[in-house]
Amino acid sequence: MYDLNIPILSLLIWTPLIGGLVLFFINHKNDSFIKLIGFSVSTLTLFISILLLINFNTSQYLLQFVEKHVWIENLDINYHLAIDGFSMLFILLTTTITSIIIIFNFSEERQQNNKYIALFLILEGLLLGVFCAFDSILFYIFFEAMLIPLFLIIGIWGGPNRVYATIKFFIYTLLGSVLMLVALLYLSFQANSFYILDYYSLVLSLDTQIFIFLAFLIAFGIKVPMWPVHTWLPDAHVEAPSSGSVILAAVLLKVGGYGMIRFLLPITPDAGLYLNNILIPLSLIAIIYISFVAIAQQDMKKLIAYSSVAHMGFVTLGIFLVFNTIGQAEDIQIISHIGLQGSIMQMLSHGLISAGLFICIGIIYSRTKSRMIDDQSGVGQVMPLFSALMMFFLLANSGLPGTSGFVGEFMVLIAAIKNNIIYAILASTTLVLAATYSLWLGKRVLFGEVNSDTVASMKKLRLDELWPLLMLVMLVILIGIKPNLVLDISEESSINMIKIITNKY
Repeated sequence: MYDLNIPILSLLIWTPLIGGLVLFFINHKNDSFIKLIGFSVSTLTLFISILLLINFNTSQYLLQFVEKHVWIENLDINYHLAIDGFSMLFILLTTTITSIIIIFNFSEERQQNNKYIALFLILEGLLLGVFCAFDSILFYIFFEAMLIPLFLIIGIWGGPNRVYATIKFFIYTLLGSVLMLVALLYLSFQANSFYILDYYSLVLSLDTQIFIFLAFLIAFGIKVPMWPVHTWLPDAHVEAPSSGSVILAAVLLKVGGYGMIRFLLPITPDAGLYLNNILIPLSLIAIIYISFVAIAQQDMKKLIAYSSVAHMGFVTLGIFLVFNTIGQAEDIQIISHIGLQGSIMQMLSHGLISAGLFICIGIIYSRTKSRMIDDQSGVGQVMPLFSALMMFFLLANSGLPGTSGFVGEFMVLIAAIKNNIIYAILASTTLVLAATYSLWLGKRVLFGEVNSDTVASMKKLRLDELWPLLMLVMLVILIGIKPNLVLDISEESSINMIKIITNKY
């Protein structure tokens, strides 16, 4: 690790926050000028995250680029930032997806575009704060604050039922956040500290762990979202503008998985093991049942939204299988490490693939003003290049080997086979089910005869629509062919997490 001698994490977080706040109050008549400012801020933030990656030490586990300043002295609350391998990957995902969204925004026309772009930049800064915060109160503030810009994005620029969708989204997530705050305060009193890593060394009774586990599970499970607290997601996706759906699926859902890894695994391992006979079936229900729900959808956005719930079921399955590490031999620990790495890979992969699919649906909607599958047919005859790109994302969504969609699912399945062959058999049904709803969507929308004048008159793909898709395609293929680019970054953090859980037994 190289000492940069600058507060790079603060620079990473506050660049989009300040840039967004400034842009929010710029009322320039030239829309291209507004978009250019947004692009410049997002590109600068992406550059800072790449600089962070270049200087990140992957050879051993340690918190890096630590910044700690007293914030509220009387309560011992600190402005404490740091990152490890888990944080690094989600930082890169956040900055990449936000930059792609800003590029895609060049193809869109809307009122108050300065405020629209500004809210995405502010949301980016708050998300980066979540992944960098190691003071639990600071984490909670970032975690709560990120709801506000997304609430406004959906509530102002969303569809006709946007008020219902935003209120439902806000109530669900706020309920979980309150429970998480209670758990964090209890842990801080026990550890006499708000430093998250101090919670890892606490020795808690099983009953106490169960209550804390459930509080965190509800908070992060709603974010993932897990079945049965997933019902807010399809409504939010349907009503959100295209870019809102992209950031929601690609990054915000991953905050739930990140929180489970950061809090559930190391703090409440005994409760996780005790409840695992309930937790793993919840993940399997999400994978299987929600896949059938996706097949039944007639709205393209709803189909991909339910697909997200099913794919995130693989994430929680890989995380919960880690609890079976407790008290087991070293070979099981290695398998659990593979499952945890698979969950991380699945989150990143789903972020890229879902972003591509929601952009594709946004492009179709911008031309036909409809998201209904039956209203689209023969798009491939009118927009062949676009159709090839959309078909690629649908195949990647199905877990096609050579794409990032295959790697994460394959690793989680390895962990499931070693733990329980029944888990593996049930989870593997996603290979068929995901292919069913993905390819069926492609068949009905992209292939067949053109059956409407609206589809026949669709405009060709624009460059500012093409580049975001090409960037995502390259990343999906690159990670699919060279998964170690991702796995090496989180390797030591994953091994360390398994050690923490094992040593607490």
